[in-house]
Amino acid sequence: MVTQLTSHMNEGEAEEPVTLVVDGTRVTVPRSATILEACRQAGQDVPTLCFLKGINEIGSCRICMVEVEGSERLVASCNNYVAEGMVIHTNSPKVRLARRENTRLLLSQHDVECPTCTRSDSCHLLDIATSLGVIGKPRQQMLMHSPWPQGFPLIRDNDKCIRCMRCIQVCDKMQSSHVWDITNRATHTFVDVARGADINDVDCTLCGQCITHCPTGALRERDDVERVYDALADPTVTTIVQIAPSVRTSWGDFWGLDDEQATIEHLVAALRPMGFDYVVNTDFSADLTIMEESAELLVHMRRNASGEGSGYPMFTSCCPGWVRFCKAHYPQLVDGLSTSKSPQGMFGAVVKSYYAERLGIDPHRIFCLSIMPCLAKKAEVAYPNLNDACGDPDMDCSLTVREIVRMLRADHVDVFALKPEPFDEPLGYGSGAGIIFGATGGVMEAALRTAYHVVTGEAPKSDMFEDVRGLEGWKEATFDMAGTEVRVAVASGLGNARRLCDAIVAGEASYDFVEVMACPGGCVGGGGQPIHEGEELAGARGQVLYGLDRHETYRNSYENPSIVQCYEEYFGEPLSERAEELLHTDQHGWLMPAEWIRQAEEAPTAE
Repeated sequence: MVTQLTSHMNEGEAEEPVTLVVDGTRVTVPRSATILEACRQAGQDVPTLCFLKGINEIGSCRICMVEVEGSERLVASCNNYVAEGMVIHTNSPKVRLARRENTRLLLSQHDVECPTCTRSDSCHLLDIATSLGVIGKPRQQMLMHSPWPQGFPLIRDNDKCIRCMRCIQVCDKMQSSHVWDITNRATHTFVDVARGADINDVDCTLCGQCITHCPTGALRERDDVERVYDALADPTVTTIVQIAPSVRTSWGDFWGLDDEQATIEHLVAALRPMGFDYVVNTDFSADLTIMEESAELLVHMRRNASGEGSGYPMFTSCCPGWVRFCKAHYPQLVDGLSTSKSPQGMFGAVVKSYYAERLGIDPHRIFCLSIMPCLAKKAEVAYPNLNDACGDPDMDCSLTVREIVRMLRADHVDVFALKPEPFDEPLGYGSGAGIIFGATGGVMEAALRTAYHVVTGEAPKSDMFEDVRGLEGWKEATFDMAGTEVRVAVASGLGNARRLCDAIVAGEASYDFVEVMACPGGCVGGGGQPIHEGEELAGARGQVLYGLDRHETYRNSYENPSIVQCYEEYFGEPLSERAEELLHTDQHGWLMPAEWIRQAEEAPTAE
């Protein structure tokens, strides 16, 4: 008997064990288990393509088909339940034939120009076709050739889309943004922007989770590598590159480097021979962000306590994906967003002002690049109001981790022979608080450490704010700060952010400070990180950052000697006039597409 997976067991119903046989191996699993789960427990790695547990269990690709004795037809193992006494064959001649034919059908709707695809080394469809021995040209191809604006930070190539629906489900269920949907019918069915809109006209947050969960190259980031090569080739331009905290947890993945070989100092050594003039540490500007944001938090709390504020909490603003989501879906909360620029934005402003003055460089001849685990950073560098240092954009370009890996490969960098090198001073040092920025809860913990010091004059205990750590999608905590209770919340993943914001707007939850990161697990799970099919690595990557924090000489932002020097020589103090001018921004200074369209429609027309 095969039971189609349509719902889970009733709440409170006993989990009765079921015994079945998979390829001759007897296995006992809960009655609520799927055939796929039973097969994997029996040690049989049934291939899947469209399947994402809890998100996409629709059985559309038909690659996970298995043979169940007593059933005339093969069944999809990912969305059918087990039954007592079931006998399953995962690799019978009938199963192998079906998988090969289904793979050929998928390839007939897929552009198989693999050498020119950014996913040629991480394409799950290619892995499956190779493992099944699918050789030669597929059936007659039927490609969509649908146009796409190539200037948008996120690129969709429907000639590579296999209609697995993962991007739709991830965007709907996990990120609550509803950008993608099915268009047309039958053989003309394809995935596109919902309601047939242009991607430039919808409120995509650019979290990039659709990219990291796509099994092929149908979704990718806009490739900005050539812009960087052009800057490196111009002798009149000074190139300065910053590296984000979480990049150190993933840049070595392609080569299988271990933690000792893939430190941030090894990446510094890899970048210098490529021609970058200065390699600096985004951890520094993460500390700078904390100095400004923690000071801003104390002002915000005083205003709310006096009745002068909105009553809403202050929200972090370092994640541009979250800022886009807030502006699109919760405009009433935008005034609660911290005005502090993200670490990327602060670094650009500091490089083209303070750093340029120290080095005696014309800021107009600086090309400021960031290496980020994020897609939304590409949009952030182009916002029209982030140009406070010299009138030019504070940041010129942002690359994902995947793009910098492609550059290292193109330059034939021998990553195994690298010797660690330090960052360039004075912007080369970051505290442990700056390092943990890349993990969910890290910004909150870093800010509270400094706020506690400002209020009490004492250093916080090392484990004082650990309650905000962990991968739970919505966390709450209350801390005592010199007799004042500080109520905080942390959310990662935009679906969790929506639940939290709904509760705040409805008056069902009340906080002083809220951290939101668009990607589950934080930047370590960012949409610009290397892609590993079937693996969610945010937890492991986050632990790397917390481990580094524990061993730092300076664990708090206010202790960072480079930060102390920067304020003494240039900014004076947090929230000073110069700090407000360079390190803060107007969150209303740019509009999301839907708001821009609405304002354009409401604008009076000239007679």
